[in-house]
Formats: sequence, C-alpha cells, structure tokens
Amino acid sequence: MQPILLVLAAGMGSRFGGLKQMEPVGPNGEWILDYSVLDASRAGFGKIVFVIRREMEEDFRRLTESKYSNTIEIAYAFQEKSDTPIAVPNIADRQKPWGTGHAVYAARQHLDAPFAVINADDFYGADAFQTLASFLGDSAQQAETQTYGLVGYRLSNTLSEHGTVSRGVCQTAADHTLLSIEEHTEIGYRGDKTIAARNAAGAELTLSPDTLVSLNCWGFPAGWAAQLEPLFKSFLEERGTEAKSEFYLPAAVDQLIKQGVARTLALPCDSRWLGVTYREDLPSVRQAIAELHASGAY
Repeated sequence: MQPILLVLAAGMGSRFGGLKQMEPVGPNGEWILDYSVLDASRAGFGKIVFVIRREMEEDFRRLTESKYSNTIEIAYAFQEKSDTPIAVPNIADRQKPWGTGHAVYAARQHLDAPFAVINADDFYGADAFQTLASFLGDSAQQAETQTYGLVGYRLSNTLSEHGTVSRGVCQTAADHTLLSIEEHTEIGYRGDKTIAARNAAGAELTLSPDTLVSLNCWGFPAGWAAQLEPLFKSFLEERGTEAKSEFYLPAAVDQLIKQGVARTLALPCDSRWLGVTYREDLPSVRQAIAELHASGAY
C-alpha cells in the first residue's frame, strides 16, 4: 500500500503577510509546495491530502489540480473550528481552528494507509521523503509497539534572522527513541547570539544550537488520526474556552509517548530544511533552492 502525504495548508501566514504556500521561490516560479509534491512522488507516495480552510477551496483546487493531478492522486480535507468531538462554549468568539493536531484530525476520513505529515510552507528536502517512505513501508516497525517516525532537524538550521519562531523541542535516548517533545515559542537569537526560547510553562531558557527540533515532518501508521479524538476531547474540556489555545500535534504525540502506548523514532535525515516565516526570509530561501537546481537535484 503506497503511503499518503498529508499537507497542512490551512494556515494563512499572518506574520509573513499573505498565503505563504503560494509564494514563488524557485527559478521558474515554483512554490515550496511544488518541491514537496515532486520529492514525495519520487519517493513512492501515492496520494496527497491537502488540509485547507473551506474559504480557500476554489482557488486552492484550481491551482493544485492544474499542477499535480497528472502526477499524483489528490484529495482535500477542511479544517473548521466547528469540527470538534464535543460542543465548545463560546466557539463563535474564536477566530481560528485549533492547530496542527486538529488539522490531522480534520483529515481522519482520508488516512486509511500509512501517512506522513508536513507543513505546506516548509522545504524538507528529498531525503526526508525517502526516509519517511522507507519507514512507512516497513511493517516490522509496528510489530510490537505502535511506532511513529519524526524527521528532526538541528535547531540552528531552522531559525530566522528576522523574528522569533515556534518549534517542538525533542529529547531522545541513545537508540534515537523520542522521550518527549515540548512546544517552545519565541525562539530566536539574542544580542550575544545565544538562542533563547519560552517553554510550555512560559519560562525563558537557553537552547543549544544542536537541539533536535520538530518541523512537523512525521510518519504514522494507517488509522492513527482516530487516536487523536480522545486527546482532542480532553484538550477542549480543559482549554476549549481559551480564544487562542491550540491543540499541537507534537503535544498529542508527547501524551501518547508518556502514556506508554506508543513510541517515536527520530529518523536520521541529511536534507536541509528551509522555511519562510517572514517575508525577509525569501531571498535566502530562493538562493538555497537556486543552488539545488544548479547542483542537478531539480
């Protein structure tokens, strides 16, 4: 069974200004998403599911179907704030859906095969997709304990010089088993070039440049999205009335690890990650992609 690629594309880049997913970065006007689709199809993925907002549907379908329908099967799922397992008081006051964990939950009916999850506006590199395809195709990984895969990246290779970012900070064992993952915010360089961040409790701390972080590049077994429902329900019971609370995918994985019902492997990857958090990041991303074209990678 060919794996599925789940692309989280519902986010409108508020800090970046506009729809980041459709910003030209390649020498022929390619989007970052074009490279992910190409790399995934080359790696053996058989279907792509885009998670979008319903108001984006007409334009997003027109653009993606014209580009990809002859390359790979395409499906769409809609992330809507009303798609919840329990009723949420004052939901009308909320402006956005519930975050990356909710985005995967929103696509649950499409995920009947092993699947990978990526962000639409991140460049993960060809090796990341080859690594995920190999992991998802190895049924022995699920023989004893349900096992997930995480393609991790070095923190210093994922920062922007134009503002702070959020990352899932990973703790791993010697055998590459993920012990925990915690969302950190306001990560960025300070004046002395140290890297500071705030953890989930709001405390400020310093991180090593070599810290392993998640960029939402995951691999999961078929049907795994259904396991999000009880976690999402608990989250809504505790924090559903908060106007800006988010159900993060890394936090959901972390809960399952701590409950002892699953394990996650940090998958080795040689690819370079590129991302556009702020408009000022575009020149460096375009330069890096131009170098990949020049090397013959694309």
